[in-house]
Amino acid sequence: MDLTFIIRGQFPAGDDMEARFEELMVQARLAKELGFKTLAKSQHYSSAPFQEIQQFPFLARVAAEVPGMKLLTAITLLSLHKPLDVAEQLAAIDLFSGGNLIFGSGLGYREVEFKAFGSTQSERVTRFTENFEAIKRLWTEETVTMKASHFELIEASCSLKPLQKPHPPMWIGANADAAIRRTAEIADTWIIPPHNRTDTIVRQMDVYKRALDGAGKPFPKTLPLAREMFIAENREEAMRLAQPYLEVKYKAYHAWGQDKAMPTGDDDLGQDYDELVQDRFLLGGVEDVAEQLIEFTRATGATDLVCPIQWPGMPQSHVLEQMHMLTERVMPLVEEGLEKRRNI
Repeated sequence: MDLTFIIRGQFPAGDDMEARFEELMVQARLAKELGFKTLAKSQHYSSAPFQEIQQFPFLARVAAEVPGMKLLTAITLLSLHKPLDVAEQLAAIDLFSGGNLIFGSGLGYREVEFKAFGSTQSERVTRFTENFEAIKRLWTEETVTMKASHFELIEASCSLKPLQKPHPPMWIGANADAAIRRTAEIADTWIIPPHNRTDTIVRQMDVYKRALDGAGKPFPKTLPLAREMFIAENREEAMRLAQPYLEVKYKAYHAWGQDKAMPTGDDDLGQDYDELVQDRFLLGGVEDVAEQLIEFTRATGATDLVCPIQWPGMPQSHVLEQMHMLTERVMPLVEEGLEKRRNI
């Protein structure tokens, strides 16, 4: 199982962002040293109560720190943007990274973001699918003529083509069933979200597989699974240590309306902490987290683990310790367990 280290780069208001940026560079270099295959960056705008570094400039900058690593946009809120701008900026990042960009995108769900970009949530699916098609065409065709609901390309060309041919991998992060079906039809793979419950993900794997069959597409060779996690000596300690940071993050996401983008029956991130984490996050001792990852892999067919293990206010010492524990203690057990099950 390949590992992706995702940097959200969200910090409390008033925090020293110059110091935090330097810490993120340390995290990125350590991720490469520890064998993470991919480095990812999320995207949000107007992120109060947090400060946040924007995705595209961060990835362009960090490419110099981690040569050879893949860089994943996880995720670009594609409905907010114009396709020519995104296509050209990401082509540059593909160049800077030596042809290692992975384009991960999604709908978005926050009204403050849509309004700020001159759009509405009612338009988001149309804008998303039009943008997705246009970016693929701009990357693969010399000129593109395309009239859409919110842009028009008239023999437009991407000033810089990506190094990867025909184009960088195009992944989609999706929470709701309809979005998962759309992902199966148009994307290379589905990024399984970090906050849906285990039972929801198992059910949605059937949705995804049926949609792939309907589109006449094989199961993808790469299937990334994102999970919030905190590893300690036991579950009680993991729950206690993670609570101040994980709780703050999900209170904010609940206030932002993340719940509205989630499937019915699994759409309440406003629960008390003890209820919220049940069957949703990987919190526990080394053996416990390893076993949960093995079961997730068996249930989903996931090939990659996307690890968001840095939350607002979390000290750098915790983040670096989690990176070491995951790679040096948990993943050897996961690989051993998966190998045993393959041989049964």
